[in-house]
Amino acid sequence: MNDIVSILGVPFSKLTLEETTLRLAEQVQNRQDRLFHLITANPEITLASQTDELLQEIISSADLIVPDGIGIVLAARRKGQPIPERVTGYDLLLRMLEKGNELGWSFYFLGTDEITSRQAVEKINTSYPQVKIAGRHHGFFNAAEEQGILADIQRSKPDVLILAMGAPYSDKWLYKHKQELTGVKLVFGVGGSLDVLSGKVKPAPVIWKKLNLEWAHRLLFAPVAKGQKSRWRRQSALPKFVYRTMLRK
Repeated sequence: MNDIVSILGVPFSKLTLEETTLRLAEQVQNRQDRLFHLITANPEITLASQTDELLQEIISSADLIVPDGIGIVLAARRKGQPIPERVTGYDLLLRMLEKGNELGWSFYFLGTDEITSRQAVEKINTSYPQVKIAGRHHGFFNAAEEQGILADIQRSKPDVLILAMGAPYSDKWLYKHKQELTGVKLVFGVGGSLDVLSGKVKPAPVIWKKLNLEWAHRLLFAPVAKGQKSRWRRQSALPKFVYRTMLRK
């Protein structure tokens, strides 16, 4: 397909942010019964998929995978199949909230800690008053609480389910419970985006974004949630990704 480029076996979309937004909006507006699973994949996730069989299954079953990282864009350019731009989870979330505000969509937010979750939803209520909040729950739940969360999502049937439990855990959680999430039109992970929306983490300055250095800003300034790997350890995957995609013949 002309709109797909394979990077280490991961089929990345070559759609722009605007084109991706329109495609997702069409999915929600068509009111299709089948859940549409979008993955925002960066070099770390791409590299992890080389040895993680479950992640490979999830990637092969996804409806769309977008390039959430400048490394993916550079690797595609190296292959002679350029991707026009990054499509990050944060930018997609903002675009979908704008569309949801315009069209009256409902959203369910699952992830991050309780205080951040509540503050993020309060900010969304203020900035996007026509968005319907179908529900929310923090991401630090146990097995007993999980069934209640699933029941709440099934009851509320949100148009869009936003997962903020970190990658690839968000996608693995979705894959495990995909058959139970009937009525949801669209689901995708947004990493630490709710931390930014809540004000807990400051967004990268414009100059960092223009230089494609948002990853460095997160590395230096964004806090790491309890139980997650250190950002320095996670970024150690980048040299391996560069070698596998750009240096090795």
